[in-house]
Amino acid sequence: MRQYFALSIIALILIFSSCRTDFDTVASSGDLKFSKDTVYLDTVFKNIGSSTYQLKVYNRSKNDISIPTVQLKKGLNSKYRMTVDGMSGNEGKIFNDVTLLAKDSLYIFIETTADITDANPDDFLYTDEIQFDSGANLQEVALVTLIQDAVFLYPNQNPDGTKEKIEIDGKEVDGFYLSENDPTNGNELLFTNEKPYVIYGYAGVPENKTVTFEAGARVHFHANSGLYIGNKASLEINGTASTTDKLENEVIFEGDRLESLYSDIPGQWNSVIFEKGSTNHSINHLTLKNAVTGLEFRSPLNTIEIKNTQVYNCVEYGILAQNAQINAENIVINYAGMASLSCVYGGSYSFVHSTFNNNWSGGSQLAVNLSNSLAGATPETNPLTQATFNNCIIYGSATNEFNLDKNASAPFVYQLNNCLLKFGSTSNSDYQFKTDTEHYNNIILNENPKFYNVSQNKLNIDNTSSAFAKGNQAYIIPTDILGITRTSPPDLGAYQSQDFPK
Repeated sequence: MRQYFALSIIALILIFSSCRTDFDTVASSGDLKFSKDTVYLDTVFKNIGSSTYQLKVYNRSKNDISIPTVQLKKGLNSKYRMTVDGMSGNEGKIFNDVTLLAKDSLYIFIETTADITDANPDDFLYTDEIQFDSGANLQEVALVTLIQDAVFLYPNQNPDGTKEKIEIDGKEVDGFYLSENDPTNGNELLFTNEKPYVIYGYAGVPENKTVTFEAGARVHFHANSGLYIGNKASLEINGTASTTDKLENEVIFEGDRLESLYSDIPGQWNSVIFEKGSTNHSINHLTLKNAVTGLEFRSPLNTIEIKNTQVYNCVEYGILAQNAQINAENIVINYAGMASLSCVYGGSYSFVHSTFNNNWSGGSQLAVNLSNSLAGATPETNPLTQATFNNCIIYGSATNEFNLDKNASAPFVYQLNNCLLKFGSTSNSDYQFKTDTEHYNNIILNENPKFYNVSQNKLNIDNTSSAFAKGNQAYIIPTDILGITRTSPPDLGAYQSQDFPK
């Protein structure tokens, strides 16, 4: 009997101890602590959801507490939504009786999707507060988001629910052709600097049409999107030199996530494709970043002029040229999973005062690759009639940053003059940089150019660099990529040397 009674008492204790109810907690007294007093959700485009942001709430007291309400001040009308310790509450807006144990903390995760009309018309900020409790115990944490207006370009939806398609490489992909007389956006072939543009799918340029980008234009590509310049179509980028770090006159191509977390993440969108038979392209002051392949040239009809252009953080190639004709000056490419610059299947190329660097982590990445063949092509080889690099830097984190892929069945003509080059020792006759004067003149081998900050894509140099004043005056481009006048003898690469910021 005593044993039965003892077991019953133990069972009752276990039952009551396992069922925590409100009498186990005390009411919140307004003494919560927070990881921040304002949560800034980075800039988003109208009606595009933000990333998820975090707020941590602490109970420093010795008591388990119950917070009567955790809610957004604008209630169910708020454009913010949140989860509180994994709970979704009332539409992510209102939570009741939230328990927080003594000396413990909880996480609140916040997101938003808002329209430009929801924001303050004076500063385009959308704001709200998370309120903890009420009355004398009320505590608040502010929420702030900048909403940016934009022109959205995307495939139409067909009556059967499928999306509009265009053909690339013999396959149909989500896409559309830009129009001169779109009823919503007007002339879609002229990208101005009045508002940023957001592109979904591939935006195609129609045959015999030119797409033009004015100085200061901003183009943001959604995942799996890009720009397609088809047969007999043309591209013209008319950026100019900027005077501030905002690159106010540069044309910028990047992904559509504006949060700082995404500023340098590769592969957020696909590529700018110049199809075989496209024509009359010119590019000046373009900054392109975070693509799969930046600029992809497929045998355009005539010479492409590329000036003062930067390409960063591409999963495969910064520039991939296939049997193209390119004259380029003041080019900077950094971080590419395969090669910063790859010129394959022959063609004709001239690069002056350009910086090709590759600090991609892992793999067999290169700064520069040259080839006169292409597997699967008919014929498999094509003449490389010219590939000259004058006053350039070819560098990176790999042992060899320069590769020649020769096929004896076609011509392979190349020359490097006054270049700083990284390449390990070899007995291969193609890489005799000191003795082969037909292909190499005044090569600075394996000396560090001392870039300002490679990880931030700042490949500027100062007067301590091995590239300082090592250029040939015969190849000089009078101003550098920033519009700064070059001295004589010129520095190698795209930047005129300057003292680094302190």
